[in-house]
Order: sequence, then structure tokens, then C-alpha cells
Amino acid sequence: MRLSNKHKILGFCLAGAVAIFGADAKAQTANVFTVSAIQVDVVSKTAADARKQALAEGERRAFEQLLRRLTLRDGYQRLPKFTADEIASFVLEFSVANEKNSPVRYLADLTFQFKPAEIRNLLRDEGIEFAETKSKPVLILPVFERAGAVALWDDPNPWRKAWTDMPKVDGLVPMRLPGGDLKDIGMLGAEQAVKGDRQRLAAIAERYAVSATIVAHATLERSRLGAPILKLEISTYGNEEREQSLATTLSADEGENEDALIVRAAGLIRAMIEDQWKQENVLQFGQNSVLAAVLPIKGLSDWVESKRRLARVAVIERVDLVLLSRREARINLYYLGEPHQLKLALLQEDLKLTEAEEGEWTLIRIRPTQINQGRKRK
Repeated sequence: MRLSNKHKILGFCLAGAVAIFGADAKAQTANVFTVSAIQVDVVSKTAADARKQALAEGERRAFEQLLRRLTLRDGYQRLPKFTADEIASFVLEFSVANEKNSPVRYLADLTFQFKPAEIRNLLRDEGIEFAETKSKPVLILPVFERAGAVALWDDPNPWRKAWTDMPKVDGLVPMRLPGGDLKDIGMLGAEQAVKGDRQRLAAIAERYAVSATIVAHATLERSRLGAPILKLEISTYGNEEREQSLATTLSADEGENEDALIVRAAGLIRAMIEDQWKQENVLQFGQNSVLAAVLPIKGLSDWVESKRRLARVAVIERVDLVLLSRREARINLYYLGEPHQLKLALLQEDLKLTEAEEGEWTLIRIRPTQINQGRKRK
């Protein structure tokens, strides 16, 4: 195919932009493989010894936190145990903030960046499934029901308090809680949340700039012997690829009161939401696929930004440019796993993949607030 002078110039510009794509992809990967806010406080014989112990302890905790971030709960027990020197070999770099010390004590906030390839190889060698795709933030709506009365914004709502008081966990699914001001109250009621009012859920999702809303409905009941029982129904509303539901029932352990049960349930549901996301995005190294797509663009800057976003998608191994014009780019996406996983991962970078006809795929850039509140998938 003979290229016009315009196409030749455009191709030359793209060649000069390759370094930008690589740097951006590394930045995104570093974000997933970086563990921050590790607080250490060690007392020893000397300040130097305390610092050495603190760094080793922080390194170990960050390493364990990273492995748990990437893997499913049923794989935790198979995570390998390493010595301090072995863990250090996985560290790319670290930084220190808020450092304080005395002659025998050392305090600091540590951040560790781990080597992505080495971590991936470790988990693959151990046969442990893992995911790297980070979700856009989601909004948790804790609805509490007792004796037929439902509460979302009203107090008391011990279920909402349990979510508010939970320690922060830096996982693959950033979770937010609404403030519960007058605008929130007027926008969505407890009954509307439980019934899945898509229009109102979409409105509050847009207000908090999240990709999905998760209605966490907890119903407190009593056993025949009077022990507390918590029935939990979790419904996710957002784009079609994201919408899911899960349900479980928790009974109080011996000596556990209802407040403790509710706190335990909140931690369990948060872990289940994380697990569900990871399961949807597990990297399937044994399943390589290719998909041809048309990407509408308005010029070189559009293509550069789109390529930048594609470079940040964990399941995509390679993007080949087949044809480039001023209005569109035809590309081949080489990726791991199923088309559903690819579509879900692309949406986290505001790229929507649609099939116009069988085998004819279009990839378009969307605004972050373009949330399609569809029906819940059963």
C-alpha cells in the first residue's frame, strides 16, 4: 500500500511517541505493585539497629500485603514464606517519609515498589491465580434492615458505622462511602436502593464519580434461641460487564453479640467484593487471544491518548497498528483470557469495546462519568 505524504508524516510522529507509551505503562504497573503507608515503630539497642529491623519488618509486611492484593483468598494459604534476604530480592526501590528516631527507637512511613515480572513469575511458579487490573472506585451503600424497617442515611445504622470504621485496605477495588448529606438523602432512599432504582443509583454514582454502586443490604434476624443472624445481599449496579450479585448468611459465634457480628460481616463482604473482582480479572496465561478493532479518532492526539490507555490494561500483551488515518485506527489487540475480561479491563481505562456485527469490533473512548446503569446480572 502506498502512503501519502500526510500518512508518512503521521507515521513519523507516532514513532517518536513510543517512549511515552512505555513510560506510562510502567507508571501504571508500578501503581499496582507499590505498597505505601507501611508504618513502622521499632525499639532496639541502637538507632541504626532499630532502623535496620524496621526496614526488614516493613519490607515483609509490604510483600505480604502485595501478594494478598493480587491473589484470591483461597490462595492465601499457598502463598510462599521467604526470608528477609529473599523478600529483598523482589524490591525495586523504597522510600521513607515522616522519619523519626531516638538513640534506641525508629519510626517512619515506608513505601515499597516491587518488581512486577519477578512477582508474576513467583505466583505463576506456585500455581496461584492472580489479577492485576485495578477497578475504578465503587460506592458502597450500606442498607440496614431490622424488624421490617430499613435505614440508609438514618441513625442508628450500625451496618453503615461498621463500614465507616473499617481500617482502610489498599486492594484492587477502591471503595468509597457517601457522605449522607441532604443532597444524598434527596437523591436516593433506602427502599429505592434495595429495589435497585437504576436512575437514582446512576445519579448518586455520577455525583461521587464512581464506576459502580454496590448496595450492601444487611438484614438482622434472630435464631430460635435468640442469637443474632445477619442475612446479606450484595448487588452491584453499573455497566453490563460489572453488574453482579452475591448473598450469604452469617450466624453469631458463641459469645458474639450483634455489634461484633455486624463488624465481622462488613469485613467479610469487603473481602468478597475484592475476590469477586479478582475472579473476573484473573490473568489466564494459557489462553492467548487476538481481536481486531476499529478505533475512531479525531487526529494524532486522540491516537496517542488511546494508545496510552491501552498500554495500562493488564490483560493486553501487545497492540499492533494495522492502519492509521485521520479518522480511525485499525488495531489488533493481543490479550489474555476471555473477551468479557478484556471489555471489563478496558472500561477501567474509559475505553468501551462493542461488537457492531459478528466479528466487527469498535473501541471508543468514553468520558469517566458515562455510566450505564443496566439491570443486575443474576
